[in-house]
Amino acid sequence: MNFINLKIDNKLTDLLKKNGIISPTKVQTEVIPMVINKTDLIVKSKTGSGKTLSFLLPILQSIDPNSKNTEVLILSPTRELAIQISDESNKYNINNLGILAAYGGKDVGSQLKKLNNGINIIIATPGRLLDHLERKSIKLNNLTTVVIDEADQMLLMGFKNEIERIMSYTPKKVQTLCFSATIDSKVKKLAYRYMDNPDIIDITENEESEIPNIKQEVVKTTDRWKVDALYKIIEEDNPFMAIIFCRTKRRADELEIKLAAKGIIASKIHSDVPQNKREKIMKAFRNCDIQFLIATDVASRGIDVTGVTHIYNYDAPENVESYIHRIGRTARAGDSGYTCLITDPKNYDILEEIEEYLNFKIPEREVKISKQS
Repeated sequence: MNFINLKIDNKLTDLLKKNGIISPTKVQTEVIPMVINKTDLIVKSKTGSGKTLSFLLPILQSIDPNSKNTEVLILSPTRELAIQISDESNKYNINNLGILAAYGGKDVGSQLKKLNNGINIIIATPGRLLDHLERKSIKLNNLTTVVIDEADQMLLMGFKNEIERIMSYTPKKVQTLCFSATIDSKVKKLAYRYMDNPDIIDITENEESEIPNIKQEVVKTTDRWKVDALYKIIEEDNPFMAIIFCRTKRRADELEIKLAAKGIIASKIHSDVPQNKREKIMKAFRNCDIQFLIATDVASRGIDVTGVTHIYNYDAPENVESYIHRIGRTARAGDSGYTCLITDPKNYDILEEIEEYLNFKIPEREVKISKQS
């Protein structure tokens, strides 16, 4: 199977090749024909599966370059994901379409100025989009397609009411595409409310094969010695690029300071870090100017960086799905990766749940640290 078979434009296919993408992923093979056929879809797919291009490619080639209408709306739960989708859209914008990324932390005035030039595709977080809709600076009456990306995170972050308000501004008949890492009753309820007899595509079973590319280990310690354990692990591994996950913003702040005291310079991203600073940090990380990135789960949505060799779970994730999401940041595009979960006794229950899901016991790594007060 190739992109030509999926009826993707020759110009786009050539551009994909230039960016090292030759063959479609499983999700792209399944989703692209459905998007072209204007089918409503609920797609269960993990981050890193190529889902963004599965909806972007058919959308980008379908819009008339002479159109001044806003025809496509892509909703994202976080600014980082909105930026990532926007970057991909601009990379493959063969018809020079008007593309606007609208999210909090970005100057509203510059967004309004860009809107005057005619916008075909809007990529937005719910809050900022509602701001524009209420100002009447954006009109959605000519929409043909709505994409709700990371639907499970949208609901987890409390955006249900915002999505309902946004959908009230759209025409009754639009193609609706809903992407989610998990599909529970809440996601289905949200999706079915705005869909016409949707097809459900679940490709997660086919994605499990990605996990064996990731070497997983666990280090058992106490919270008091976690920083020392992480420092020793980093010293032994000497990772090329690593993401360190913390459960809260406060923990991320503290870890950045503690690592700096040990001579490891890491940059943190979470919702309290100013947006322009977060964008600079992410750009530097993508360019390998930053070796260590400290992130919370929410801020990490949309981090899709090739070359990440190590994932360190400084804090245990809240659930199995969060763990799978975290470790999926490494071993991209068939590469191998390494992940280490640093856990204390109070989180052994989460470790057991993860091992039960994976159906194997994660090997324990011995780390010798000097426990001097």
